Amino acid sequence: MEKLRATIEQYGRWKELGQYIDRMEGHLESDFSISVENAKALLESIGKEICSAKVVELGSSPSINAVLKRAFVALGYPGESLVSKVSGSLANIGQELGNLRNEISPTSHGKSLDELRERNNKVDLLTREFLIASTLAVAVFLIRAFEERKDHEIATSKNADAVPPLDYGTAEDFNTFWDEAYGEFEMGDYSYPASEILFNVDFQAYETEYKSFLASEPEEETEAGK
Repeated sequence: MEKLRATIEQYGRWKELGQYIDRMEGHLESDFSISVENAKALLESIGKEICSAKVVELGSSPSINAVLKRAFVALGYPGESLVSKVSGSLANIGQELGNLRNEISPTSHGKSLDELRERNNKVDLLTREFLIASTLAVAVFLIRAFEERKDHEIATSKNADAVPPLDYGTAEDFNTFWDEAYGEFEMGDYSYPASEILFNVDFQAYETEYKSFLASEPEEETEAGK
């Protein structure tokens, strides 16, 4: 439970899921049907939130199996990927949780008194722990996959909007201006324009002077037009 709690704490978007964790943990031994019901609800909530955020349609009343499969699709996993294949198995866990919930819940279709007394004994403690651990593993994976991909998309978008790096060939006007001011430097049989030397020897200084040149251009044009 602690790993999921830590994940939720790291990503505040999911804090409301804490109520499911409390119920799962609190009834693991006393009334496992409540733990199962909340485990199922936990996975459904995460899957639906991912699909909603990614604008993936689920239909009017999707099964938990369908919700989880669509959530993996929404996260961008192609159908042939290993994770996508594994997701099918994990989605089946969610479906089995739903089936188990119907089988042992005291409010599912009504039960005889003997069935009510024995319903918790249908699932031994080791199996309960395995089912809950599986649920937690899926929940943590889905949340982290969603959040990390979201951060990656934001970073990619910012990089796409960033100004491309300054290149010597794209600053022709500045190079001409700088060369006219400082000329060429001769070293034996070699000769290099001042702008090229500045670009290759001290790029930061070149960039600073280039920005100053751009900032002064409108002012110079205004004065020339007077």
